[in-house]
Amino acid sequence: MSLRLAYETKLGKAYNGDSLELLDSLEDNSVNLVMTSPPFALLRQKSYGNKVGDDYIEWLTHFAIKVKEKLTEDGSFVLDLGGAYERGVPVRSLYNYKVLIKFVEEIGFHLAEEFFWYNSSKLPSPIEWVNKRKIRAKDSVNTVWWFSKSTNPKADVRNVLAPYSDRMQKLLKDSKKYYDAKERPSGHDISEGFNKDNGGAIPSNLLQIPNSESNSKYLRYCKELKITGHPARFPGKLPEFFIKFLTDPGDTVLDIFGGSNTTGEMAELHDRRWLSCDLDNEYVAASAFRFLNNTIEAKEVYDRILNEQYVNLGDFTLV
Repeated sequence: MSLRLAYETKLGKAYNGDSLELLDSLEDNSVNLVMTSPPFALLRQKSYGNKVGDDYIEWLTHFAIKVKEKLTEDGSFVLDLGGAYERGVPVRSLYNYKVLIKFVEEIGFHLAEEFFWYNSSKLPSPIEWVNKRKIRAKDSVNTVWWFSKSTNPKADVRNVLAPYSDRMQKLLKDSKKYYDAKERPSGHDISEGFNKDNGGAIPSNLLQIPNSESNSKYLRYCKELKITGHPARFPGKLPEFFIKFLTDPGDTVLDIFGGSNTTGEMAELHDRRWLSCDLDNEYVAASAFRFLNNTIEAKEVYDRILNEQYVNLGDFTLV
């Protein structure tokens, strides 16, 4: 399949085809953030395609090598990987950790920080070990590796501050009543500046984001047009966190396994340029729904893209 531009918006472009070909077409040092969630190394084959074991790691490595070339020196590569089990036994696969070690030790990425995405709405799985035999707990956490090209990637945690807890809000209103400043047992003195309002709390590397989307415009249009939506969408708040954390307005964000193009939608929302690519033309066509605001036009756009016609969404009713 040859790479083709399927549609574009004011800030972004969505491609149908092999993202290795898209990566080859980009200038070196031109992408600020690659944010993606590839098909996981699951034992059960999925409709969107997936490899397993060492084959999966080698397959993903081909992309990572090219990603590193295209990133700016202060750029980042954020990779969301779900957990998996070994075949036929209740023992966890180490594939996501092998990916981490290979990317750092062989390709030359740096592990800027490891994140863990806790999805409280995830269904119990795998069925054999969790539901039937009841010998394992529900797998609800993905590993999210934040790789950087250099040891000093662009990042500003002030852009992703979390809301203060109720107790902290009370402390800010009346610090003398709710907080007795003193030296901690560890020897740290946090009396200075602890009760200062910085606009929010520093977030942790445990991202608690339920993937419970049920009534989004994307799914609504899919339902109305009797189209199967992408089965493995990540919630918008996941790419949104890293886009705000690791890029500035005007920077370029790339998703090499675009799926329903959640990353592109979040990048557009926050004034970043974006590129997205997926092998499946039906998924690419449906992903345009994220940028439209009219069911009739959504059907027209979907049909045109499905027939491999380029569409400029600026000619339609946009969000």
